[in-house]
Amino acid sequence: MYISYKPLWHTLIDKGMSKEKLRQKAGLTTNMIANMGREQNISMNTLARICEALDCQITDVIALAPGDPPTIGGKHDKESNKTDS
Repeated sequence: MYISYKPLWHTLIDKGMSKEKLRQKAGLTTNMIANMGREQNISMNTLARICEALDCQITDVIALAPGDPPTIGGKHDKESNKTDS
C-alpha cells in the first residue's frame, strides 16, 4: 500500500484552487508539491498545514491505495521516499 494524494487534487479542483495558490497559502515549498505529485511521503505537519489551508479533513487530502505507487516522470525509488522536515 502507499499514500495517494488523488483526494488532494480533487479537493483543489472542487475549491477552484491551483497548486501554486495552495503552496502559498499553506507555506509549502515547490519540492513538497513535487513530492506529492510523485506520490512521495510528506510530513504529518505538512499534511496538517494543507488541511488548515483548505479547511478540510485529512481524508480530503490523502487516501491509502493498494499496490506500489505509480512511476511518474521517472523511476520511483522507495529508498528515497523520505519525509520532508
